[in-house]
Amino acid sequence: MANEREKELAGRAAAKLVCDGDIVGLGTGSTAYFAVVAIGERVKAGLRILGIPTSDATAELARKLGIPLSTLDEHQTIDITIDGADEVDPHMNLIKGGGGALLREKIIATASKKMVVVADSTKMVPVLGKFPLPVEIIPFAQAVLEKKIAALGATCKLRVRADGQPFVTDEGHHILDCSFGKIANPPAVARALKEMPGVVEHGLFIGLARLAVVGKGNSAVEIPRKPATKRKALGKRARRIQVRRTNRAGR
Repeated sequence: MANEREKELAGRAAAKLVCDGDIVGLGTGSTAYFAVVAIGERVKAGLRILGIPTSDATAELARKLGIPLSTLDEHQTIDITIDGADEVDPHMNLIKGGGGALLREKIIATASKKMVVVADSTKMVPVLGKFPLPVEIIPFAQAVLEKKIAALGATCKLRVRADGQPFVTDEGHHILDCSFGKIANPPAVARALKEMPGVVEHGLFIGLARLAVVGKGNSAVEIPRKPATKRKALGKRARRIQVRRTNRAGR
């Protein structure tokens, strides 16, 4: 019950970030649900927006709430997306896909000017990996991909429905839930998975979320993504200087 309260606090707080006239990415999952409900209440009170849902389930909810919907065909740039996460690390890297909508969620996130992640306090972790990483795959490649992902150090399990049949995403794919343990280098794992033919998408969201709205106790707090450290920034500057020197040497 405490987690549900935190989820509602986070969702409702994030919904206040939506402005009149925005194109809004509507997330999927138990915390995003509260944000969509709160946005629906604001629409009923006069807020003018267009929503682009990340799943069929969210689209159905939005219609019930009276939220006008649009598509990426009509709007390729989204002003703000509010979506949940299964885990959030201190660098605002995410694991998503527990609700099975990771492909559409990532497409919407990458089309957004601002992605806001909503979560209860249990979703904040020092290192990603306690929650199994969802990997959306083409069913034809399942056996091959299980072997390749296992070679990266994960234990893979096909996601199934309550009746024992494979879970099927809105796009007709299957999901492997891959337990890596602590993921020390999320970008490296993301690259390795993306290079495997048959992997449609994975649930590592790297550098996409700009702000987390987190329910903690009886309130919600905003946690912005940390800027690059001075050391990293100096490192980038040094590389640019080195490139310029190399270019001069080649003239």
